Amino acid sequence: MSKMPAVIPETAVFSLLKRNLHCKVFKFFMKIDILAFGAHPDDVELSCAGVLLVEKKNGKKTGIIDLTQGELGTRGTVETRKLEAAAAAAILQVDVRENLEMADGFFTNDTAHQIKIIEVLRKYQPEIIFCNAPHDRHPDHGKGSKLVLDACFLSGLRKIETNDKNGLSQEPWRPKYVLQYIQDRFIQPNFVIDVTDVFEQKLESIKAYGTQFHNPILQEPQTYISTPDFLESVIYRSKMMGRMIGVKYGEGFISEKMIGLKTVNDLIQENT
Repeated sequence: MSKMPAVIPETAVFSLLKRNLHCKVFKFFMKIDILAFGAHPDDVELSCAGVLLVEKKNGKKTGIIDLTQGELGTRGTVETRKLEAAAAAAILQVDVRENLEMADGFFTNDTAHQIKIIEVLRKYQPEIIFCNAPHDRHPDHGKGSKLVLDACFLSGLRKIETNDKNGLSQEPWRPKYVLQYIQDRFIQPNFVIDVTDVFEQKLESIKAYGTQFHNPILQEPQTYISTPDFLESVIYRSKMMGRMIGVKYGEGFISEKMIGLKTVNDLIQENT
C-alpha cells in the first residue's frame, strides 16, 4: 500500500471533497501569542513596545496590526510610514506586522470594520490583545480601542462566519485578555509591567519613525509630536510608571476584565 504524502496539495484536497470522501482538511496558520493593535503606525511603539520585547525574550510569538496607514499625518507619506513601520518591526523582532488600511481619521466601529478585525483574530488566534487607550487626544485612539474590544468579543461567536484568504472557513476565537495601553492623556493604570531591561530598544523602535518625531534635518512642519520635548515626555512617562512599582521603567495598562495571578511570586516585590 502506497503511503499518503506528508502534505496533500490543495487541488487534491478539493478533489477528495468533490468525491464526497470523508476526510479532514487541515488548516495551517501561524499562532501569535500576543497581538498589539494600533490605530496608526507608531501607536504600539510609543505605548507597549516594551512589553512586546519582554515577551519576545520569554519565547512568545508577537505581532502588530496597524488599523490605518496614518495617511492624514502632517509629516511624511504613506510610503515613508510603511518603511518606518517595517524598520520598527525589525527592531521589535515581531513575527508578523499587517496594515488593515482603514481610513485614517474616518474609520468607524461598524460591521465591515469589525469583520476585518475578526478575520485577523481568527487567523492568528492570539491569547492576549493590546489596543489603544479608551480615550485620548486623537479621536482615532478611542475609536480604535472600542472597535478592537467589540471585535474581540464577536470573534468568539460561531454564528458569525468568516473565511480566510483561501476561502476556507475560520474557527471562532476569543482572546483571553484585551488590555488597553495608555497614550498621551494620562489614565491611572490597573497594572504596570517592568520594561527596564528593554527600554533602550523600545526607544530605538520609536526613533525608527524619522519623519514623525524631532528631526532637525527634515524641512517639515512642526507638530505636537515632533517637538524636541515630546520624546522626553515619553521617557518621563515610562519612568513615572516604573516608579509606581519600584523599577526604573514601566508600561501601564488598563483592563475591563479582572487580572488573575497564579501565585504571589509573580508580583514585583519592591518598596514603593
